[in-house]
Amino acid sequence: MERWSGKVALVTGASSGIGAAIAQELVRQGLKVVGLARRVERVEELAAGLKNAPGKLYAVKADIAKEEDIKAAFDWIKKNLGGVDILVNNAGLGTTEVLSNIGDASWRVLDVNVKGLCICTREALKSMKERGVNNGHIIHINSVLGHSLPNTIPVSIYHASKHAVTVLTEGLRRELVQLGSKTKITSVSPGLVETEIADALGPEIKERIFAHNPCLQAKDIADAVIYTLGTPPHVQVHEITIKPVELS
Repeated sequence: MERWSGKVALVTGASSGIGAAIAQELVRQGLKVVGLARRVERVEELAAGLKNAPGKLYAVKADIAKEEDIKAAFDWIKKNLGGVDILVNNAGLGTTEVLSNIGDASWRVLDVNVKGLCICTREALKSMKERGVNNGHIIHINSVLGHSLPNTIPVSIYHASKHAVTVLTEGLRRELVQLGSKTKITSVSPGLVETEIADALGPEIKERIFAHNPCLQAKDIADAVIYTLGTPPHVQVHEITIKPVELS
């Protein structure tokens, strides 16, 4: 991780859960971390607790569903920090809407999980290109549900969004190879993680799932991100799948 010391990382959805855990670990590794979130006050609280860390956390308010917010965030980074070297596309939403009754909640899931991820990726690559950075890293926080479909709960637009992330990861990897770029692209696919995204399921479903299934913690995913960032320049981790040890 020494080569990333002093570099700039952007983490979306940094106000809680996996995003907050990743942002904190990167700051502890000496990076300048920009935490994007709608609830920017939560990121500010995290930053206050990291004052003695070797890096620094900057809180920037943005709604990943809105392209203008994303562009404004990248403009702020360019003006104040120069540009982005690492992008962690973590922001995500869930929904319990079934496909036969699809509505606004599902469209917002696509806006955040797919459209927002794509726009952030585009802007990060643009930032790298402008500064001649050819060895950055883009990490998509995916899901095991982006590689298979559940048997115990209805399929929703959330599952479709994560399958899209899997395809977009591989598509970008191939594109970067064709361009001769050394910038890496990695998908990190956790199983069940105890975070606030489960609140979208409703209290009854959430209780049933977490009471009867082993789950991961946000720091487990942050540790995986640190691992993939710490690999040598010639090594690219395409995919990391993380499940609780109790699951087959």
